[in-house]
Amino acid sequence: MNRYDEIKNLVGLSKKALSRTITEDYNDILSKHGLLTEAEVETKFETAEVEKDDDEKIVKSDKVRTFKISGGIISIHGKDKANLQLTYDEKTAFQETMDEFRQEVSELVDFNKLNVYEDNVEWSGEIPELEMEFFFSVNESDGLYVKSDMIQINQDYMEMIEKLKGYYEKFKERWSRIIASRKETSEIEK
Repeated sequence: MNRYDEIKNLVGLSKKALSRTITEDYNDILSKHGLLTEAEVETKFETAEVEKDDDEKIVKSDKVRTFKISGGIISIHGKDKANLQLTYDEKTAFQETMDEFRQEVSELVDFNKLNVYEDNVEWSGEIPELEMEFFFSVNESDGLYVKSDMIQINQDYMEMIEKLKGYYEKFKERWSRIIASRKETSEIEK
């Protein structure tokens, strides 16, 4: 297919999308053309028990909406449906977070779910080459944790710790801005 045919095809798809006569799924079109897509994995209610001072228990309900984006999983936690929306900026930040981690820390990594809460973002994963697990938490001053069983403290290990520490600062800065943005949006909607 030459450039003319490719452009003609894209214009045709744009016309179909704008006229809403397209029969393909919107996410299929985006993925065919290399744009960020998300697939909702699940929406559920979680229940947490919180104890009061006088031994009464209050049951607090939290809603969770989980999406799969480019092989990674992100969960949004909130009190109502409006707080469970995933914005384009958040999708992009999540993709960039995974990509930058692979570039700056380790290419071989198994990421766990990224959890976005009202006041915090938590993310973890495992670096198989060192059999090391990491955990990031934004709302702590030093929110980087590492878990490893009987690992030799050698130069590779120390370099990995320094890379994780350096990357944690970038992670904290990016996701702190997103939390602040989510709070501003939430206050505007009220």
